[in-house]
Amino acid sequence: MNQEPRPEIFRLITSIILYTFGLVVLLWFLYKVISIVILFLFAIVLGLIINRPVGKLEKKGMKRWLASLIILGSIFIVTALLGVLVVPHIGEQIDTLVGNLPDYLNSISNEFNHLLKKYPELNKELQGDGSAVSGTIPSLGKTIIGLGSFSFSVIGGVFVFIVFISMIIFFVSNPKPVVEMYLSIFEPEKRLKAQRALQHTSIMLGGWMKSNLIGGLVQAVLVFAVLSFLNVPGALVWAALAFFSELIPKIGFYIMAIPPTLVALSVSPGTAFWCLVFFLLMNELVSDFLMPKLRSKTMNIHPVSLLFLLLAMGAAFGLLGVLLATPMAAIIKAYYEEFYLTRFPEDPKMNQRVNDIVYHS
Repeated sequence: MNQEPRPEIFRLITSIILYTFGLVVLLWFLYKVISIVILFLFAIVLGLIINRPVGKLEKKGMKRWLASLIILGSIFIVTALLGVLVVPHIGEQIDTLVGNLPDYLNSISNEFNHLLKKYPELNKELQGDGSAVSGTIPSLGKTIIGLGSFSFSVIGGVFVFIVFISMIIFFVSNPKPVVEMYLSIFEPEKRLKAQRALQHTSIMLGGWMKSNLIGGLVQAVLVFAVLSFLNVPGALVWAALAFFSELIPKIGFYIMAIPPTLVALSVSPGTAFWCLVFFLLMNELVSDFLMPKLRSKTMNIHPVSLLFLLLAMGAAFGLLGVLLATPMAAIIKAYYEEFYLTRFPEDPKMNQRVNDIVYHS
């Protein structure tokens, strides 16, 4: 009998074992550094966004280092000015809100009790005189305060922040090696698609950030003006929250509207009612009229896709995943269209097929 194939089998088994071991080690390593990978991805996303104005200045004849210095310096100066002008006032209002939180909670509890007395049947359903409802409100307040009093390593946080900012600066200052490494991942015949996909992603990310800044600024101004007129405490805090809420699709409205409405309820039920009406009207105005026009030229992503990625990224990576949900949607859309949809010829009857499914299913 010929026994020569046995060494080949041993080599195959050895190779499988080594590859399996290497794969396990790689997966373990990725599991340990997944937060760093997400942070790196976030840095690249911000780098792509900042690279657009830098690239435009470079195309006009400006040196890359000077264009990077102007754009990054402008971002730093604007951020510093906002910090100097706004942060102290926000800090004061937060201190006031926290100091008055027990009074706000008692006022809300009294309003609920007063409401329950007007509707005895509802009072019976809630088993008592409203104590169950009022009892849960202080516990909610303590929970909110407890969430804000977590401990963390200041030195470690500062180090990560410095490295994060450094990655953005190095990428914006000299992106060519990173882009070259990215293209080298793909086979030569697929690099044109990879190039177009990254360009499309960059355009969508730039449009996304621009629309968020404009929409967030409009919301912040409206919130500050209206809540100040209604004498709702902490108007500047809620304006800042409204500015950043646009970064979180759909759910950002609830984050923006619920806290000030609860605080307004401590002033009076009428104030809370008009506060809620204002947020609903502003959401309709911004979401249905302003933001679609701002994003129509760069992003065309269905809300269902955004919400799915929002939940998935939030469940997997927490707050950082939530912030990355829309950029990830843009990345997936760009690469899906470039690497998958382009493989098929255009279907002239696509709209007809869609209508048949929607209206005749």
